[in-house]
Parts: sequence; structure tokens; C-alpha cells
Amino acid sequence: MAAAPVDTPERQAFYAKIDKSHLTPLWTSLAALITPEPKSPCRPHLWRYQEIRAAMMEAGALITAREAERRVLVLENPGLRGQSKITTSLYAGVQMVLPGETAPAHRHSQSALRFVLEGSGAHTSVDGERTMMEVGDFVITPSGAWHDHGNQSRDPMLWLDGLDIPLIQFLDASFIEHHSEDVQKLTRKDGDSQARYGANMLPVDAIAGRLTSPIFNYPYARSRDALEKMRRANEWDSCHGLKMRYTNPETGGHAMPTIGAFLQLLPKGFKTSPYRATDASVFTAVEGHGRSRIGETLVEWGPKDIFVVPSWQKVEHEADEDAVLFSFSDRPVQEKLGIWRQNRGNVQNVFEGS
Repeated sequence: MAAAPVDTPERQAFYAKIDKSHLTPLWTSLAALITPEPKSPCRPHLWRYQEIRAAMMEAGALITAREAERRVLVLENPGLRGQSKITTSLYAGVQMVLPGETAPAHRHSQSALRFVLEGSGAHTSVDGERTMMEVGDFVITPSGAWHDHGNQSRDPMLWLDGLDIPLIQFLDASFIEHHSEDVQKLTRKDGDSQARYGANMLPVDAIAGRLTSPIFNYPYARSRDALEKMRRANEWDSCHGLKMRYTNPETGGHAMPTIGAFLQLLPKGFKTSPYRATDASVFTAVEGHGRSRIGETLVEWGPKDIFVVPSWQKVEHEADEDAVLFSFSDRPVQEKLGIWRQNRGNVQNVFEGS
């Protein structure tokens, strides 16, 4: 690596002069702009679900879902405080809708996912179709889609929100529109999208290529059953256990254009090999207890706890009992740009495409 240019009085005078014209020399900042490896303020961190839940219940007594528009507690990364970011490109929060409440309809340019943590019998409606939500369901709200949430059950409903807010904000492409009614009109029967696209079939004249999956609820029961059946093949990946990604049935690609979502099974006693990748990832434990070593940080997790693995930090998972982890990241964006990179064990700096 070349040595940084030495400052001299003449150079300092030159920098001050061109600064008045809004110019700056690249050679004074190149090393910080293009780093040998990812260098991020994002830090490893774990949020205990019970602490989040207690705070959410307190918030529920202070503000209604309608008044808040979305009653959410944002999970702010300790290295990114004040920015509403869990990673440099992604937002995460925990949302609660109490019995009898409605989170009013709106739409925005950001894509969103919901991963249900607690409750049964509440619903979300997306572009005229309603789906009921159960623990472990992965639910998508595409960019520009009308969506509202309601809870007709007797218990609170809580879920993890994941959005590409920082990415859209960085691109200066943020828009939001509020519906004239709190609840949008339903134009399709419950289960319509699942029937059309979720049975390994497509409508005969379907035009493939839409960016977001036409299925907007991937039920946990079905996904969990798939993992259990695949367990019998005993084909464990040393870095991931058994890890699957949610897909768009029309294209076979990621279910969302900017956020990749994954579900993995770690059998009791399984310890993964060291792994790192450029996509910083947000995890939540669905089942089981275990621990993850993220760089020099060790986090102990149990059901519904949430933790973050920053870009290019080594992670190793260990399960005390059969465990299931849900995760999401910006991997689809990096893959499209051709910059996604991973490191498996002793294999150094491997590009996915190489």
C-alpha cells in the first residue's frame, strides 16, 4: 500500500484555496473511500425479545396504532444510533397491533417484510388480498403496494419488520401515500395468491419477471416441514447447517429485489464452521437455544431474540438443541451488482461468480 502523501504548507494552502470552489483532493481521502476490506460502523448486537416485548406493552398504553400509524420500536444498531438502521442498508423494528386495532392503509416505495414473532389470528392486507398471520410466517409487502394490518384476536400481535429504508433513502427515491380509508377494499379472496402461485404451478399466461414474489405469505408450517424432510438427506453444510432461501416462483430468484430472506435448521450439538460474507445479516431465533460468535462478540440467543452480524465479520453458530433461525440481508442487491463475496472457513476472498 502506498504511503499517504505528506502534508506541506504549500499543499495545505492549495487545499484551502480549492475548498472555496467546492473541490477536494482525492489523494487525502482515497484510503478511507476504497478500503482493502469492508469497514463499517455496524456492530454485532443482540436484542432480548422479552425486553422488547415489555417496552412494546408500555408503548401500547401510551399511543394507539392509528395515532402512531405504525406502532414500532426501531432496532438501532449501537454503531449507527440516531439513523434508524440495523445495518448500513437495512432497517428493522418490532411492530405491535393490539386486539381490535387497525394500522391504517398506506403505500411507499420501500419494500417490507414481516416475520411473525407472537400471536395468532391477526391479518395483513396487501393490494386487495388479506392473509392471516401465524408465528413464523414470512410476509412480503412489495414496493408501492397498499397495505394495512388488523387484529381481531384477543391477544397482541407482534412481528419483526425489515425494510430497505436506508437504501431507498440513499438513492433519494422515497415516497409515501396514505389511503383515503383506514382499511383498503378487498378485491381477492383469502388465499388467492397462494393458490395461483404457491403450488408449483403458474397461471398459463403468467408473464414471468416481476421483481417481487406474487406470493406474499410463506407460512412457517410449510417451510418448517420442508426443512424437516430435508434433514433426512443428512446433507449438512458446514457453514450453515441446512439453510434455504425464500424464492419468487416466477423467476427462481430472491422473493424480494432488495432483501434476501432465509430459514435454516441447526440440529442439536451442531457447530458451524467460520463464515463471513459482505451482506450484513439480521437473525431471529424461531426455535431453540444456542450461541453465535460474531468476530470477538459472543451472543447467547433463544426464541424470538434478534441479533445482527455486520458485513465481513466471521460468524459461528452453535445449537444447544434443534434450532431454527430466520435471517434477512441485502444480498440480492449485492448479487445484482456483482459485488457479493463470501469466505467459507479457510477459503479466502471468494467471489460468488468466480
